[in-house]
Amino acid sequence: MTTNDNDGLVVLAVDDEEPALMELAYLLEQDQRVDTVLKANDSISALRILTGGDQVNIGGFGTPPSGISASAKQSDVDVLFLDIRMPGLDGLELAQVLSRYVIPPSVVFVTAHDDRAVEAFDVGAVDYLLKPLRPERLYASLTRILASRGTTVPVEPAVEEEGDDEVIPVELAGTTKLVQRSTVRWVEAQGDYARLHTTEGSHLVRIPLSVLEERWSDAGFVRIHRSYLVALPLITELRLAGSGYVVRLGNGNQPGEVAELPVSRRHTRELKDRLVRSTKQAWGRR
Repeated sequence: MTTNDNDGLVVLAVDDEEPALMELAYLLEQDQRVDTVLKANDSISALRILTGGDQVNIGGFGTPPSGISASAKQSDVDVLFLDIRMPGLDGLELAQVLSRYVIPPSVVFVTAHDDRAVEAFDVGAVDYLLKPLRPERLYASLTRILASRGTTVPVEPAVEEEGDDEVIPVELAGTTKLVQRSTVRWVEAQGDYARLHTTEGSHLVRIPLSVLEERWSDAGFVRIHRSYLVALPLITELRLAGSGYVVRLGNGNQPGEVAELPVSRRHTRELKDRLVRSTKQAWGRR
């Protein structure tokens, strides 16, 4: 399984959750060192792709059923980006199967759980990435893979430029929709999920608010309450209302154009400071 100097990597992304799989595939496709991205929703489908659709004897784990179409032969796939917790064969078990191949593909685990790293590296993983996946972390992982394979693929360094707009895959009535971060006005915590309120409606994603707070801080989002994260440039008013402060987003009169959200006491001072700094920066550019 060798990639020559002129060809990009053939990558197989495996995840049983469709939004996570779509996001992973999208990010991989943005890297010019990747030539082809194949997708599988479970380990059995992944094995079908790896073996070109042939029956595979996987020992104690059973034999994959027939009838699953394949897009690539075993020797074509260079790297697997693999979730751990999946129905049937989980990611660690699949990695054990791959380790029996004469020339196995490289394996990178992409998971929401940080407690399986030791097991992952015991089965020969090249890297261990935590969800939600950061583009720069994925780029570094591909660099590590190429280094471990002794492969040189010419590429300009990936630099995230100011104004880059992250895309978030969301599931809506069985359809995966790609939502641009720039359309998100505020985010509301709902347990382990977050509801993205956009200019067109709202979408529920399986990402904790605390993760989005850290991930989007450089994009102008600020925490105002344990339940709310807002786009700072959209705040048009901060005022005292009753026993606490509220922020107002937007100035329109149409339904959905304006929103008022509470500001907790512990976040009030930081919010005021951020608003003052952003105003000074705006005037300084004039």
